[in-house]
Amino acid sequence: MRAAVYKGDSVVAVEHVPTPEIGPGELLVRVEACGVCHTDLKKIEYNLLAPPRIYGHETAGVVARVGRGVYQFAPGDRVVVFHHIPCSDCFYCRKKLYAQCPVYKKVGVTAGFEPAGGGFSQYVRVMDWIVRRGVEKIPEGVSFDRASFVEPVNTCLKAVTQCAPQAGDVALILGQGPIGLIFTMLMRRTGARVIATDTIPSRRELSRRCGADRALDPRTEDVGALVAEMSEGRGADLVVLATAVPGLVEQAVRFSRPGAKILLFAQTSDKEKIELSGASICVGERLIFGCYSASIDLQKEAAGLVFSGELPVELLVSHRLPLANVLSAFDLALHPNAESLKIILEPQRWTE
Repeated sequence: MRAAVYKGDSVVAVEHVPTPEIGPGELLVRVEACGVCHTDLKKIEYNLLAPPRIYGHETAGVVARVGRGVYQFAPGDRVVVFHHIPCSDCFYCRKKLYAQCPVYKKVGVTAGFEPAGGGFSQYVRVMDWIVRRGVEKIPEGVSFDRASFVEPVNTCLKAVTQCAPQAGDVALILGQGPIGLIFTMLMRRTGARVIATDTIPSRRELSRRCGADRALDPRTEDVGALVAEMSEGRGADLVVLATAVPGLVEQAVRFSRPGAKILLFAQTSDKEKIELSGASICVGERLIFGCYSASIDLQKEAAGLVFSGELPVELLVSHRLPLANVLSAFDLALHPNAESLKIILEPQRWTE
């Protein structure tokens, strides 16, 4: 099969690799769509993990083969696959900090080499503990494009749940890329009033369609003044950082009220540093916290939001590219323009 193989030194090349073999309790899934996620792109750009690996984890496809003892799935089933599932029994699972569970950290989906998700390939092997609890069937009539959003929607839903916004709260969402727009959709459902920022006009327009009360260009419009106007001068009740542009954490503190919650969602690299006044957190009683990856507790809810169409995630898809164009897909995701938003790779389609 063909796969986009990370070679090290920020290099990815499309190569022929063996189609994975599966064992008892496992699945072989033919990948029909895999979203390009910035988490994987950071691992490639910053060489965070040793090569070779095949990345990609927003995976939707068709069951091609089932291992001995698998009865809940059959060849031909349309499925989405989570690449992390916790043990549900360790210290961190009991605290519901699933992303810190040692089993969760062990990736359970691979296209070969060290497991890394594998969705940027034509087939993936889904290991037994993922098959048991981390695979969801796609209903008839739901496209693979839409289904590939189940995992990223889960991660955002987990974060919004931890933020616990109240109806009427002023929520400031910095960045309206695909993740920021999902946050806007989810935050609107809570009754919060959403102010969004982005430098790309088409993203601001889409943000309004997704539920933002106001969407501003932070380079030319006074975000602080609008936040003050909507909050009776206090500042935002909640700030979500859906992009990792330098200086945004400091901006989030400046635009938030005392006692506000500030969620770091896009700050996933050790190379990203933050410098803040201690008093702005201590004296201001602000809570800065992180949220990472998906929650098994929200798996069914996230799938339902996507499959039902309640969240119009297909509005976010700007490009559907064949595997041969994987480097163009990565470049579009890393250097967005007025037309680019969510990039979907279709590994079964080799060329345009």
